[in-house]
Amino acid sequence: MPKKKSWSEKLKDSKGLPKVERITDKMSKRWGTGTVVIPAPMEVDEIMRRVPEGKLITINEIRLALAKRHGATIGCPMTTGIFAWIAANAAEEQRQKGEKEITPYWRTLKTGGVINPKYPGGVEAQKKLLEKEGQRVVQKGKKYVVVDYEKSLAKI
Repeated sequence: MPKKKSWSEKLKDSKGLPKVERITDKMSKRWGTGTVVIPAPMEVDEIMRRVPEGKLITINEIRLALAKRHGATIGCPMTTGIFAWIAANAAEEQRQKGEKEITPYWRTLKTGGVINPKYPGGVEAQKKLLEKEGQRVVQKGKKYVVVDYEKSLAKI
């Protein structure tokens, strides 16, 4: 049985990405026409890494930066989210090995400033890290949201 890949190995496996493709008919109902960039996992990680302490970014901002970088209409919502999740788990894997310079994944939020419950440690761990950096987190229904997150968005 093949050995399972580590999160760091998954992050470095670009699978022939990035690539820019035409938006298909099926996708165009939701995303319009033009092109979509399917990023490489390391590209998503690299943008997440550039968010300084006290600042935040959302998956949508990462998608916009990727689209701009590749001259595409949009950044793929599905792969960008998956690759951010891989980057978060790779960072936690590196932290557990004693590395200090890890990707600050807790600064990457979902749309609307929502904390991603699928990131390592879940909502509680990220809430602690964000509050330590001066952010205020509140619960709205089942979701946890960073208050006034828009004021802290990083210029990437």
